[in-house]
Amino acid sequence: MGTCSYVLLGTENWMKETFGSTCHGAGRAQRQSACRQQLNYEEVLNNLEGKGNAIRVASPKLITEEAPEVGDRKAYKDESAVVDICDQAGISRKCLKLRPMAVIKG
Repeated sequence: MGTCSYVLLGTENWMKETFGSTCHGAGRAQRQSACRQQLNYEEVLNNLEGKGNAIRVASPKLITEEAPEVGDRKAYKDESAVVDICDQAGISRKCLKLRPMAVIKG
């Protein structure tokens, strides 16, 4: 939410090493309950809006559970670092990097 996404291309090594699988997300850096306790949803909303993201959400709880970085606090690991590792390992190749324009959480 509020961070980039990538389109990756499989490689020949991809099938040999991972049976055609690559990362589908960066993985959580914190538990959802920890995010709810440590992050303020208004701060997260302001951070997203400051990056030019439109956001609509059913519950403030969802905002903090899925928050991009706010200072040094974040819900997920750095997706660019995870994708770089897959690229360097020859499992998949970066094709496109996408920036979000809107976030809808329901």
